[in-house]
Amino acid sequence: MINQQFQWYLDNQNELIRKYNGKYLVIKDCSVVSVYDTEKEAVFDSQEKQETGAYIIQFCSPGDAAYTQHFHSRVAFV
Repeated sequence: MINQQFQWYLDNQNELIRKYNGKYLVIKDCSVVSVYDTEKEAVFDSQEKQETGAYIIQFCSPGDAAYTQHFHSRVAFV
């Protein structure tokens, strides 16, 4: 279910950016159900209104920076 919501975000990212760039989106059933200015608002309001595990909160921004993390290590393998 969560993977499906995230894939919908990816498939529609360009359109969503035009409408909601810089906002936090609550995505449920492959549609935007709420929009917030802060992550804190999105989390607390969604906990009260939505069923756990039935939605995702996604920061809407161009590129993959909002959903990708890079980890760097100073370890050298010899």
